[in-house]
Amino acid sequence: MSERPAQRPHVTLWRIFAVFGLIGATSFGGGVVAYLRAQLVTATAWLDDGEFLELLEVSQTLPGLNATNMAVLVGDKLRGVPGAIAGLIGMMLPGSLFIAMLGAAYATYGGTHVVTAVLGGVAAAAVGVMTAVTVQLGRKQLDRWSDLVLVALTLIAVSGFKLSLLTVLGTLGPVAVLLHWPHKARATGETRP
Repeated sequence: MSERPAQRPHVTLWRIFAVFGLIGATSFGGGVVAYLRAQLVTATAWLDDGEFLELLEVSQTLPGLNATNMAVLVGDKLRGVPGAIAGLIGMMLPGSLFIAMLGAAYATYGGTHVVTAVLGGVAAAAVGVMTAVTVQLGRKQLDRWSDLVLVALTLIAVSGFKLSLLTVLGTLGPVAVLLHWPHKARATGETRP
């Protein structure tokens, strides 16, 4: 992943730090994927949608937060190990400072109705942003009926039947792999009857 594509301009370590610092300072919870896409695909054009989805998928399989994993992966893709470090520090620094200040304020004012209402509003906004990104990216990735069926089965199993995500992935994951396994006919461009 350390290779930088020839068509991309040289990106400075400071620029990597600044972009991920902006993402870290302006994103909340699950909505961070929207901010990542807006900055990495739309604003900077460091990635296209396909590359973004590939790195997002990798970041979701790694332990830790998706956003910090993405910062490391994108930084590495742009500038190698120094880029990965710049992205990681940029992503983590604003949130760390904010959480330290918020923790002090919450210890003092946490039980008030105003704070509870604000946190409820932030949670609702994050759900809305995440839904919008899911729809945008889903249109590009979920192009077969079988994909939609797998999404629906996952949603029903986790939300409806309260099965653990590990159980659902262990069951539906192999099915998804088999459905997307490259068949000989697909690889050669032939159509099947």
